[in-house]
Amino acid sequence: MRRLSIAIIALAGPLSACVPQNQGANTGFTPIPRPAPDEATPAGIAYLCEGHKEVTVVYAKNRASVTFDKKTWRMEYQESGEGFRYVDAQAQWVGRDDLATLRESANTARPIAYNCRPTRRTT
Repeated sequence: MRRLSIAIIALAGPLSACVPQNQGANTGFTPIPRPAPDEATPAGIAYLCEGHKEVTVVYAKNRASVTFDKKTWRMEYQESGEGFRYVDAQAQWVGRDDLATLRESANTARPIAYNCRPTRRTT
């Protein structure tokens, strides 16, 4: 049994070097900040969501064009206590820091795409 423990420890050393250090909320990537709501210059950001779904958002002048699965919603910014909120009659893009959710605007507010994190800038 003692030899087995030593073998496991010996193997764990080199393997642990392959595990990325500093795994945190942003998984070691440089954060991609969302522009201020009233920023006039359009800024696009692609988000990767749960289930490998992608949502792309272009922010500009208190609006967001949110695209998911070949559908685009044109949303208006609404004040939120913490985080951000963009809405239209059918959907809402809400979140805080680097985590967002696209959900229906109906009473159920069923998530369409969730646990969305910014991955890259778009044009």
